[in-house]
Amino acid sequence: MTSEFELIRRHFSRPTPQAILGPGDDCALVAPSPGMTLAITTDMLVEGTHFLPDTDPSRLGWKALAVNLSDLAAMGARPRWALLAGSLPEACDSWIGAFAEGLFACATRYGVDVIGGDTTRGPRNLCLTAIGELPAGTALRRDAALPGDDLWVSGQPGLAALGLAHLQGTTRLPEALAERCLDSLLRPLPRVELGLCLRGLAHAAIDISDGLLADLGHILERSGVAAEVFVAQLPPLPPDADPVLARRCQLAGGDDYELMFSASPEKRSELAALAGRLALPLWRCGYLLGSVPGRLAVFDEEGQLLAIDQRGYDHFG
Repeated sequence: MTSEFELIRRHFSRPTPQAILGPGDDCALVAPSPGMTLAITTDMLVEGTHFLPDTDPSRLGWKALAVNLSDLAAMGARPRWALLAGSLPEACDSWIGAFAEGLFACATRYGVDVIGGDTTRGPRNLCLTAIGELPAGTALRRDAALPGDDLWVSGQPGLAALGLAHLQGTTRLPEALAERCLDSLLRPLPRVELGLCLRGLAHAAIDISDGLLADLGHILERSGVAAEVFVAQLPPLPPDADPVLARRCQLAGGDDYELMFSASPEKRSELAALAGRLALPLWRCGYLLGSVPGRLAVFDEEGQLLAIDQRGYDHFG
């Protein structure tokens, strides 16, 4: 049987040019660039909760890192390093090799060194820690939104939740749409470049992991503001999907890792130009108010108040 250390050497020993010392010692050694603040985040992916048992391990390797890089993007941080800890039910060389291939494909794309980690036997559970950096005082914090700000969202939230519904058999999507939604679910693109560009443009930001409305609620709570959201100003729903399900996925589905952010109305032209430069749609979908902190009102296409029975995913709900 292949040993733990042989598996690590074979699949996870890669150059780490951004580290003083990479894997192989008790700790990795890193140093931030002068004048920079470190941003640190961690996320778990648990089989049966965050992914299905038959998920392609290469896509899972990509996603395990991507969801952490999305947190860095939401803060406006540039990714630098990552650590991986995981438990696996068995030392399956082909599964681990495919997982590592996806992990390092994501790391290469976003300029990340994987500098260490740990493995053990147990139910399949993957925990990534990502470390980035940004100039001191420039972080996009959840508590920095202001009354009068516009609300914006990137990309097309809701596709990942539609993909999950397709996998679970609660809906049946046409082949082309299913492929697009499954790609959003299983190989999300963290909006790192957008996050970097939002420094100095946006006030507050968050990535959409648990649902657009649920994650917006965190900004409202931390900033002490209210919000009005207009579904007519959100991305158009896929025409080949059930419209009721598609709208529910868009508002409360999560797992898309798009960015929602607030910015002054004075920044509209700059944000429109940014969308063109990045070839990434940015949708101005509402605004913030100073009254009744935490209140969230959602209006339908006719401008009528929409009854919302679910805002997003709750791990213990």
